[in-house]
Amino acid sequence: MPELTSRTSRLTSRRGMLFGTAAASAGVLLAGCTSNEAKDEPAANDQPAATDDKPGKHVTIGFAGPQADHGWLNAINDNAENRAKKYSDVTLEITEGSNDTAAQIGQIETLINKKVDVLVVLPADGKALTQVGLKAMRAGIPVVNLDRIFNTPQAYRCWIGGDNYGMGLNAGNYIGEKLKGKSGARVIELAGLDNLELTKQRTQGFDDALKNYPNIKKVARQAADFTVESGQAKMAQLLQAQPKFDAVWNHDDDQGVGALRAVEQAGRDGFLMVGGAGALSAFQAIKQDNGVLKATVLYPPTMAASAIDLARALGQGKGVGGLAEFEIPASLTLYSAVVDKDNVDQYMSTGFK
Repeated sequence: MPELTSRTSRLTSRRGMLFGTAAASAGVLLAGCTSNEAKDEPAANDQPAATDDKPGKHVTIGFAGPQADHGWLNAINDNAENRAKKYSDVTLEITEGSNDTAAQIGQIETLINKKVDVLVVLPADGKALTQVGLKAMRAGIPVVNLDRIFNTPQAYRCWIGGDNYGMGLNAGNYIGEKLKGKSGARVIELAGLDNLELTKQRTQGFDDALKNYPNIKKVARQAADFTVESGQAKMAQLLQAQPKFDAVWNHDDDQGVGALRAVEQAGRDGFLMVGGAGALSAFQAIKQDNGVLKATVLYPPTMAASAIDLARALGQGKGVGGLAEFEIPASLTLYSAVVDKDNVDQYMSTGFK
């Protein structure tokens, strides 16, 4: 994994507006709208208590995620654990993680029985785990639903996650801009697991973006399994079936490792590749700029660190610094930034292995 201290520091700075100390701007605004008399009530009286780095009420956070059998999921666990260590007022109860629905439900029920103050849950299957989310909320334990969403908002207090549609949209726009001057441009897509809603959303975003570029046609698509082996096998099939194309969007940087192997073995070039998620290996290849991989679209595992921040704020009954509301938001969708050679150094410390 990349150096976690550096990653945490960057994460803090990038979210300073949201998770720093309460902004003084509300006081300025109020003063500007009232008289200048010295007897005016200070705006600070109306400012919500906001979460910050200073120790406060102790909060026990239960964290339950799926089995870390993928680089991104492993990074999710690391981000949560290392963010919790930053706070002397947080104890993190973390489960082993499982892709078996019944096992993960059992792990979450154990955390409920321990009466943790807040739960952070990344469900292996949001639909299947909705009931246990409801159980926690009904037991008075607020739930931060991480990424894969439960079926009903009643099962969580706050959802935070990535933008799968936005990933596809931004990947498509990046490719579109690179190829907009090329007549009869051809692109292919190496998708993830087709039985996942997130894969459908990524494809939909990509297709919608390409509608803005009538000179570009998507000529092939293969679904892989988010693994190196599947990425290599499916990319080899695409290369064999498509003797000429101009760009490929690969949904996942882990399977992208295999896809790049297939490209190398086939001796192919003359096209650009855009990845997805933000693996360290992808960032390094983009920085070296000596192959087909030119960019990747983020699906940042730093969302788990943000989930810990939100859970701590919930446990302490605080709002989010920089916002006027007294409560944390009901949902936060992260932005899927495009990382290429121009900005890769900025994101290098967040890359996952």
